[in-house]
Parts: sequence; C-alpha cells; structure tokens
Amino acid sequence: MEKYEQLLVSLRRVIRAIDIHSRQLNKQSGLTGPQLMVMQAIAALERPLAKEIAQAVALSSPTVVNIIDRLEARDLVLRTRSTSDKRKWHLSLSDAGVEILRSAPKPLQEHFINRYQNLDEYEQNQLLSAVEKIAYMMDAQELDAAPVLLVGQIQEES
Repeated sequence: MEKYEQLLVSLRRVIRAIDIHSRQLNKQSGLTGPQLMVMQAIAALERPLAKEIAQAVALSSPTVVNIIDRLEARDLVLRTRSTSDKRKWHLSLSDAGVEILRSAPKPLQEHFINRYQNLDEYEQNQLLSAVEKIAYMMDAQELDAAPVLLVGQIQEES
C-alpha cells in the first residue's frame, strides 16, 4: 500500500471513531455533540448570553442560536429576559437539562486531550504541525471548526 493510502486509511479511521462516538452520544443522551457542548458551556457560565456561549465553544452566533432554539424546544434550556436590557436573554439549564447533562457520556475529545497532554512537548508539536499541514493540503485551513471532535456539519441538528 502506498504511503498516501496509509495516510488516507488513518484519516478515515479517525473520522469513523468520531462518528461512532457521536452516534453513541446521541443514542445514550439524545444529544448531538454540538448540543452537549452548548449545554456544558451554559452550565459552566453564570446566566450567559448566546454570544458568550458562541465564544466559549468557538462556533458562530447563528449556529449557537439554532442549537439553543432546539434545546429550548426540548425544555432543556431556559431563556430569561435580562432585567437591565430587555433585548438580551440569559440562558440556564432546566432541571431536565441538568439531569441529561449529568448522565451524558464524556466527549471523545477528553480522552484524546488526556493522551495528547501526556506526550512530550516535541511530540505534541510534531502532531500539531502534521495535522495543520494536512488541513492545508486539503484546503481546509479556513473552514469554521470548533475545538471538538465531531463529524459532519455542526449546523446539522436532527
């Protein structure tokens, strides 16, 4: 097998691992990866605004608002109008949202991050450089992406 084929097989394995975990997350909790990220950010911040969530999860505000709309429709997230500025809405988790978040499996990236951080610094730098080069070679360096392992477009919420 050619080296480029070996590389493509390895990339495909990474994509499949992410996809399998995403499906498991959805099956166990009924959440997509982006929904879990948004709920975790809401739980971590005190009555945040949607734009603060967008910054925390490194996604665009319209994407986050779409996710929040879906979570609110499922009664997992609550919006409360700001008392100081009626145009703003603060976010919090409902009791059901807290319970789902508590029982949701850990994101795949936590496992990855722990292993990555256990590497020597030069190995971390080599991996980062290699993957950045792959993104460049695939003309993907400008694509919007959050620092989370997910498959598909983040706006795809079903």
